[in-house]
Amino acid sequence: MPLAPLTTLQVGGAAEWYTRATSVEQVQGAHAWAAARGVPMLVLGGGSNVVVAGEGVRGLVVHIGIEGTAFHAQGDEALVDAGAGEPWDRLVARVVDGGYAGLETLSGIPGLVGGTPIQNVGAYGQEVADTIERVTVLDTRTGAVTGLAAGDCGFSYRQSRFKNADAGRFVVCRVAFRVRRGAPTVTYPDVVTWVENMGLEHATVADVRRGVLEIRRRKGMVLDPADADTRSVGSFFMNPIVSVSKHEELGSPSFPMPTGAVKIPAAWLIERAGLARGFEAGAAGVSSKHPLAIINRGGATANDVVDLACRIKRAVLDRFGIALRPEPVFLGFGSDERVRFLQRDSS
Repeated sequence: MPLAPLTTLQVGGAAEWYTRATSVEQVQGAHAWAAARGVPMLVLGGGSNVVVAGEGVRGLVVHIGIEGTAFHAQGDEALVDAGAGEPWDRLVARVVDGGYAGLETLSGIPGLVGGTPIQNVGAYGQEVADTIERVTVLDTRTGAVTGLAAGDCGFSYRQSRFKNADAGRFVVCRVAFRVRRGAPTVTYPDVVTWVENMGLEHATVADVRRGVLEIRRRKGMVLDPADADTRSVGSFFMNPIVSVSKHEELGSPSFPMPTGAVKIPAAWLIERAGLARGFEAGAAGVSSKHPLAIINRGGATANDVVDLACRIKRAVLDRFGIALRPEPVFLGFGSDERVRFLQRDSS
């Protein structure tokens, strides 16, 4: 089964075996099939945050298709339980349409619900860790389905136990979010500026969703088949968190973190390291709208994308001494030294 058409970057080879699971029971069945044959099992969601190797993926690729959303109103709050295969922005739209706050600045992010706790998806002042109450998972060590409370998920900035300590152990099947009626989050500079420019004294969650969608479209971060700048994984690198002294040395824009450290824009570092918007490296390139997006300009291979990512990381490391970390998951690369370099915290 070719995997490139199932990803937003549209690169990569085929799966050795493939199945689409539309229920928790089918996920369990796929796991049992793979375990009985000693075959590796890998999970694919919306394909919006993954780079698939050109050689393809050895083993069974389980494409998660568990859809459906249930709302349970509880006074001014609601518990929203969604299948891991539910399109993420469809869920956000439904929450916002109900007048609930908590997810509005996460509008327009491609992919499925199941990927959000793995990455601890966040944008414009919110992250899903703020609202997740429970994650229903298949534990591949035991074959059992269980629920994990948010406190058991190891959430931190763009990280979770699903991505780090227990990478590959759990398959996310459902996610429950607790949202509330109230004011939207208007803290991130881009959103603050949009609200001010619109002259909104009391912005609603619907206002903020509309603003975030406009901001993301300007940056090529809303999928559009006619726009090559959206043929990407979105932001390829995380915004690094540095000490106050390092930030003062750089003189960069910043966003204070609760820990006392400072988050700085990876885009600012990339452009000043000499890789500006529109930079071309064969069939791969940097988006003309946002330097954080590595794009498939047409006919790019997985190697083209990884080589450009390494070039960007090396340039920033040499110029600023900061090792950028990638956001996407790499499937089928094995012990590829380039991917190991991308995932290291130093040179």
